[in-house]
Amino acid sequence: MKVGESVRRPDGEPKVRGEFVYSSDLHVDGMLWGATVRSPHPYARIMSIDTTEARAMPGVVAILTHEDVPGQNLYGLEIHDQPVLAFDLVRYWGEAVALVAAEHPEQARRAAEKVRIEYQVLEPISHAEDALSPDAPQLHPNGNITRRVNIRHGEQSAHAEVVVRGEYEIGMQDQAPLGPESGLAIPDGEGGVDLHIATQWLHIDQAQLAGVLNLPREKVRLTMAGIGGAFGAREDLSMQAHACLLALRTGRPVKISYSRPESFVGHVHRHPGRLTYEHGANRDGKLVYVRARILLDGGAYASSSTAVIANAACFAAGPYVCPNATIDGIVVYTNNPPCGAMRGFGSVQNCYAHEAQMDKLAAALGIDPVELRLRNAMETGSEMITGQVIDGPVPVAELLRRVRAFPLPAPGEGRGEGQREQTSMPGGVSNTTHGEGVKRGVGYAVGFKNIGYSEGFDDYSTARVRLFVVDGKPRVEVHSAAAEVGQGLVTVQAQIAATELGVDDVVVLNANTNVGSAGSSSASRQTYITGGAVRAAAAAVRERVAELTRAELAEGESVSLATLLGDAVIDETRVFRPRKTHHLDPETGQAQAHMQFAFAAHRAVVDVDTELGLVKVVELATAQDVGKAINPLAVQGQLEGGAAQGLGLAVMEEIQVKDGVIRNPSFTDYLLPTILDMPPLKMDILELGDPNSPYGLKGVGEPPTISSGPAIVAAIRAATGRDINRVPVRPHDITP
Repeated sequence: MKVGESVRRPDGEPKVRGEFVYSSDLHVDGMLWGATVRSPHPYARIMSIDTTEARAMPGVVAILTHEDVPGQNLYGLEIHDQPVLAFDLVRYWGEAVALVAAEHPEQARRAAEKVRIEYQVLEPISHAEDALSPDAPQLHPNGNITRRVNIRHGEQSAHAEVVVRGEYEIGMQDQAPLGPESGLAIPDGEGGVDLHIATQWLHIDQAQLAGVLNLPREKVRLTMAGIGGAFGAREDLSMQAHACLLALRTGRPVKISYSRPESFVGHVHRHPGRLTYEHGANRDGKLVYVRARILLDGGAYASSSTAVIANAACFAAGPYVCPNATIDGIVVYTNNPPCGAMRGFGSVQNCYAHEAQMDKLAAALGIDPVELRLRNAMETGSEMITGQVIDGPVPVAELLRRVRAFPLPAPGEGRGEGQREQTSMPGGVSNTTHGEGVKRGVGYAVGFKNIGYSEGFDDYSTARVRLFVVDGKPRVEVHSAAAEVGQGLVTVQAQIAATELGVDDVVVLNANTNVGSAGSSSASRQTYITGGAVRAAAAAVRERVAELTRAELAEGESVSLATLLGDAVIDETRVFRPRKTHHLDPETGQAQAHMQFAFAAHRAVVDVDTELGLVKVVELATAQDVGKAINPLAVQGQLEGGAAQGLGLAVMEEIQVKDGVIRNPSFTDYLLPTILDMPPLKMDILELGDPNSPYGLKGVGEPPTISSGPAIVAAIRAATGRDINRVPVRPHDITP
């Protein structure tokens, strides 16, 4: 179980067998069930709340409104702008207004329906562009602009021989975790509370909850419960504060578990966006400038929008050398559902745009699309449009060459015969086509983004490593607060400890707030940052063993580690911090804002029925530099899973929002890729090594989602000849 070996995850088998305990499976005797009363309007003023009828319902133990919040009624990851329970206005459809605790979940739901709320309905802001109008209502005290990021790099009035323009629209994607939001709050009888919760960041939850509950942090203890997927959906509070409030009020454990429709309003989504681009180049294909306006819809509350728009702006030109750039990034408040973190974090939206522009520029110049990218590819020492010089391997050209070198499927391959033909043709088992009007297309895309937190954020993780003897054999115990959200982090921590200490028996304790913060399981950072903390703590333990050896043994003498330790317990805790980053200049956007970068390239082969507008992704190929594959098997899983989410946004996944109301809050109507939609994925994993990171590793989870979708859309354009500028691609975008 060493670094670099493929290790099976300990949670894999119980998940397959249905034996894994998720947060929704939690249960204790005597617990109550919580339910949430939610707004039926996207924008309205609360005139009155009457709980009389609800309190008289069978089994009801408590009903809470904003008046029952003992501490701060506002919370948020970056800006405290979101109410725990709405008190004056509701700003989105489904916003929490009141809470019910009852003996049975059905009793809680029925009582919630009896809470009478009188609203003065207001006209919602449904479109991001409308939020910028001087006539628009101001949704928050500081206005409707959550953050504006301006990047001014090089000559602002640069001219080019060839210019291409485009406007692109990205739909709202859901993280679609299979496990809905759920958790269990247990009062300790002394004014504190223990919360068992599926989250991505225990300590940020703890800090926000302490403020809401008006308790010191040590009175609010969080333990990680089994997580059924995350992808950014669990960075924000959902039912955490609600369960704790009810538990402390009733003095009994309270469980809240969302239904699937409720989950769609219970967590943030990927920001939809409208991106306007202009690329200028010389006749030889070298970029002269990129100008872009990126407008993202942040929904009703800020969440992590300020960081998302920074990413969208910083990486707006893609992984290409661009001497001159003018980027205006804006994220606004609307009365749509709140948006925040999702895999790819701002770079997904801009990759669709900058890769479409590169294809458009290649066509205008009469240059092969891959060749154009190669002529402009960043390399080690290249300067970003933020002025940051990228050190370490920057293998953009190498990744492109490798995906291009994969053999293409033979004509007709992927279509099969007989029954297999029905699932391999566009339209799948519906048997809508037998090949009439079907054309094949090939498309390429390359993307990059930051790894870890940026812009001066104090990024760090804490890990504790203990070495002791059990039954005559040495054992290592690793403890951190890092959230295992399905990415295989528990296995990675065990591999690092085993490698550093040479001990095979490694136990990774469940994450909780009894150890220092590990930050969020986001930004592809945990293997780097928590892995670095585990490595540092293990190295400190190893040094203690060396000291013990020097003290106890004569030179040249040797004994087993177990004998040397005896009853001793060696316990070390270390904090790991990567190199510092800096805030973007508010006027120019110039700064050393990021600590590490990851790159990936994809090639997509698609079949398109140009008469019916149906798409079948025949094959994906990818190349990605992972620095060092700590667990190669897990890396392959990340590349496959990321490609699936990229495919989803490209051709099928979209939350349909009309006038602020979600129209498809279910997995019946919100379409997700299945095994029948996923094509074979060829992959080439490079391990070029980052000199600044532990073992030379790079975060791997997000890049596969960034460039896979744009490659698919590029292939659809190649097959149809149509200027497709919106994702997900719909049938009527393809047909004449």
